[in-house]
Amino acid sequence: MNSTNNALYNYCLRLADNNLILGQRLAEWCSQGPTLEEDLALTNISLDLIGQAESFYEFATTFTEANCTADDLAFLRSEREFVNNVLVEQPNGDFAYTIMKQFLFSTFAKHLYTALANSSNQTICGLATKGLKEVNYHYMHSSQWLIRLGNGTDKSKEKIQFAANDLWCFTKDMFEMNSVDTLLIEQNITINLSTIYTPWKNDIEQVFKIATIDLPTDTNKIIGGIKGIHTEHLGHILCEMQYLQRAHPGAKW
Repeated sequence: MNSTNNALYNYCLRLADNNLILGQRLAEWCSQGPTLEEDLALTNISLDLIGQAESFYEFATTFTEANCTADDLAFLRSEREFVNNVLVEQPNGDFAYTIMKQFLFSTFAKHLYTALANSSNQTICGLATKGLKEVNYHYMHSSQWLIRLGNGTDKSKEKIQFAANDLWCFTKDMFEMNSVDTLLIEQNITINLSTIYTPWKNDIEQVFKIATIDLPTDTNKIIGGIKGIHTEHLGHILCEMQYLQRAHPGAKW
């Protein structure tokens, strides 16, 4: 595998892992939503994310041995081989906590996919363009709920502010880069993530202002996702998600 193909493989894993793990988290809300309508909305967003993950895994398999599948990449890798951002693996908590996590990531994904829609790699370009339609809905859905919760009762405002304060330390991990990014940026396949940090933060501040939520001032940051360094929560997700494949190796539907 040449250096560009190796970089593309690792970059696709990053995009896919983010979507898969966040999708798995949202799937935990199935039958547990605060209302029937919201139960369906969260489940549908989960399906969107898992579908996007599958597409990026499928592209990643084109850079591996012929018999590797998207399922292999999802279910046969260990915790240290996953390169998702640490934000998406955090527990659901209550509804406000889930919505805040979804909003922070969806805002990031909106700007990233918009940029990747101009990628010089036609597959990355196509997948980003297709996924952007779903990501824009995810952003709209979470931002509207953020505003409702922030301007709702004292309790809902307290919960959404707590979620913002608690999750803020994980946001910088979304903008971490390594040699994979350096190589792909040179070929106009991806972008320097620092260029979308300000637009991302501007969107966050704008919605927070409408929702009367204070922007966290905590400067602590927890990073390491793209290095395979995760919080303890990822291991628990993978134990549940990969159970069938571990218990019955090679099982097929």
